[in-house]
Amino acid sequence: MTLAEAKERTAILRKEIDRYRYEYHVLNNLSIPEAALDALKHELWNIEQRYPELIVKDSPTQRVAGKPMEGFRKVQHAVRMLSIEDVFSREELDEWLERLKRIVPRGTFDFYAEMKMDGLAMSLIYEQGVFVEGSTRGDGTIGEDVTQNLRTIEAIPLRLRVPEEQEIRAFLKRHAGAVDEQKARRLFEGRATRVEIRGEAFMTKQQLEDLNKKLKARGEAVLANPRNAAAGTIRQLDATVVAERRLSFYGYLLVGDYGFTTHEQTHEAIALLGVPQNPFNRFCKTLDEVDAFYREVMRKREDLPYWFDGVVVNVNDLALMERLGTVGKTWRGMAAWKFPAEQGTTIVRDIHVSVGRTGALTPVAILDPVQLMGTTVIHASLHNEDEIERLGLKIGDTVIVEKAGDVIPKIIKVLPNFRTGKEKTFHMPTTCPMCGSSVERREGEVAVVCSNKQCYAQELASLLHFVGRSAFDIRGIGDKIAEQLLQTGLVTEPADLFQLEPGDLLNLEGFAELSSKKLVEEIQAHTSVSLDRFVNALGIRHVGEETARDLAEHFQTFDALLHASAEELTQVEGVGTVVADAILAWQRDKRVQDQVQALLKVVDVQKAAKRAKGGPLEGTTWVLTGTLEQLSREEAKELIREKGGEVAESVTRKTTYVVVGENPGSKAEKAEQLGVTILTEKAFLKKIEE
Repeated sequence: MTLAEAKERTAILRKEIDRYRYEYHVLNNLSIPEAALDALKHELWNIEQRYPELIVKDSPTQRVAGKPMEGFRKVQHAVRMLSIEDVFSREELDEWLERLKRIVPRGTFDFYAEMKMDGLAMSLIYEQGVFVEGSTRGDGTIGEDVTQNLRTIEAIPLRLRVPEEQEIRAFLKRHAGAVDEQKARRLFEGRATRVEIRGEAFMTKQQLEDLNKKLKARGEAVLANPRNAAAGTIRQLDATVVAERRLSFYGYLLVGDYGFTTHEQTHEAIALLGVPQNPFNRFCKTLDEVDAFYREVMRKREDLPYWFDGVVVNVNDLALMERLGTVGKTWRGMAAWKFPAEQGTTIVRDIHVSVGRTGALTPVAILDPVQLMGTTVIHASLHNEDEIERLGLKIGDTVIVEKAGDVIPKIIKVLPNFRTGKEKTFHMPTTCPMCGSSVERREGEVAVVCSNKQCYAQELASLLHFVGRSAFDIRGIGDKIAEQLLQTGLVTEPADLFQLEPGDLLNLEGFAELSSKKLVEEIQAHTSVSLDRFVNALGIRHVGEETARDLAEHFQTFDALLHASAEELTQVEGVGTVVADAILAWQRDKRVQDQVQALLKVVDVQKAAKRAKGGPLEGTTWVLTGTLEQLSREEAKELIREKGGEVAESVTRKTTYVVVGENPGSKAEKAEQLGVTILTEKAFLKKIEE
C-alpha cells in the first residue's frame, strides 16, 4: 500500500468508524457486528503505525495517548455550570411551578423531562468541530481539565458529526417557525467556531461489574457503586486506566445561541451532532405528564443499565427560562424531582460525641453496617440532644436509617417493638470528651458547647475548616497532617501555617524533601485571598460560606467588618440578630483578634468588588463576549460593577451594551438582531473613563 493509497483508505475508515460510532451510541442501532467494527479500528491502527504521518488528533485510534499527567490544570467556564433545585414530591413540584407563575404571570409553561443521571457533570469544548477541551463542573465557575480522560470515552465524538442535508431539512421542517434557520445551519454545517456541549459522564452497572471482576482478580479493592467509580475514574492521572473502565456519556445542554427556542430542540441538535442523549427524555405538556413520566421510569429503575436518581424538569421555552433567571447557584426554571431516599434498618450499638470548630458537641450514632445506595453506612448524625429526645432513641435500638444522595445518613424512626429491655438511655456528657472542660447550653440554642476555646478538637476542626475548599483552599492538609502540625506545635494558630519552611516538616510522618517542599509551596501560593473566603475561613459562629459573601459585598474591606456595629451588621441581607451577636462576640474575643492580626501580617486580603449604587452606569446591563486584549473578563466586569452597572451572561432586549473582543461568537450576532449597542474594547474603555 502506497502512502497515497493509505491516505485515501484512512480517510474512508475514519469516516465510516465515526458513522458506526454514531449508530451505536446515539441511534442504539449498529448496522454491523461489533466484531466487524473492532476489525475496522484495528485496520486503521495498523495503517497509522505504518504511516505515522497520517495520524491526526481526532482519529478514532487516538482516544488514549500520552504519558500519565502530574495533575489537572484549572479551567474557567465561560458560562457558569449551575446546579439544580431538588424537590421530593408532586406537591413540592406544584409549588415550584406556582413560584414561577408569580414571577412571569403571563408565561406559557410546558416542560422537557430528562432522566437525572447519577454521574458527573462535564463540559465539552469543540473548536472548528474538533474536541479540544473537557472539564469537570468544579465549583461551577472553575473546573479541572480532564480532556485526556474524556477522549477515552467512545460515546464522546472527537469530531462533531455534520448531519446530512436531509436530516437538517427534516429538523427545520419539524420546528418550522420556531428556529432561526440561518443560525441552526451554521451549527449543523460545521461553521460554528466554538461549540460547548454539557452532559453527564457515568458508568453502567455492567461496566462496574466487569471492572470489579478485574480488580478482584488483581487483588485490588473493588468499587462500591457506579457513581463513585465514575468519579474516581475521571480523576485518574493515567488515561489508560480510564480507558479500561469504559465510561459512558449523555449530553443534555448546548451552550450558546444557535437559533433554538426550546430545550427539546437543543436535545435533538445534540444528537444530530453525534453526542448521545438519553432516549427516555421527552417533552411533557403539563406537570401531570411529568408525573406519569416520573412514575414510569421509577418502575423501570432496577431494570435499566445505569443509575439515576430522579427526573430533571426543565421549562421548555428557552426565552422563558432566561426571564426566570437564577437564584443562588440554581436555575429557577429547572427542578430535580428526586426519587425517595433509600432506607434500611439497623441497630444503634453506641453513641459517640464529636467536637466541632465552634465547640459544639454533636452526638453520632455508631451502627451495625447497612448498605444504602451502594455504600456501607456505619455512622449517622443525631445533630443534638433534642433530636435524640424527639426520636426517643436508646443505645441498642433498632432504627430506620435514610440516605438521600450525598446527604449524611440520618435516623428517621425508632422501632420500639424490637426492644429487649437491655437498651440504655443516652445522656449528653457534662464535660468535653476531648479536653475535659465543662460544657454549657446557651439560652435559646440547642447546641451543647465546650467552654474551653483552646480545646484540641476545636483547634483541629478549625484548622481543617481554614484550609478547606470554601476558605483558603490549601490542598494537601488532611486530618492526619493537621493533627501532626498541632501535636508537634508547628501550628498553634492559622498564621503559623504561612511561616512553615520545608525543613520544619521533615520530622513528620510521611514527609520527605520533595513532599515538604510541595506543601510549603502550596501554602505560599495562597497568601492572597478574597475577602469572602477570608471571612469564611475565620470560623465565626453562624457565619458560613454564603453569609461570608454577603458580609464581604456589604462591607468591602475586612477592617470595616472588624469594627461594624450591631446596627450595621443587621443591615446586611441575611444577617439577623443571632448572626450579628455571634460576630460581635467574635470582635470582643481578644485571643481570637490577636490571631486575626497575626494572620493579617502574612496574608493579603483583597478588597471585595461591589456594584456601586448611583454610579454613572447605574441602570445599564452589560454582556462581554470574545477575548479582550488589555484586561481580563473578570477585570472588565469589576470595572462595570464599580460604576454601578450590571453584568449578564446572555443578550436580551434588556441588554444595554455588548462589549466584543476577538472571536465574539453568537452574542454579537444576537445584539445586532435586537438592536443592542455594540462596543469594541477600545470604545468600552473610553466609555468607562468618561
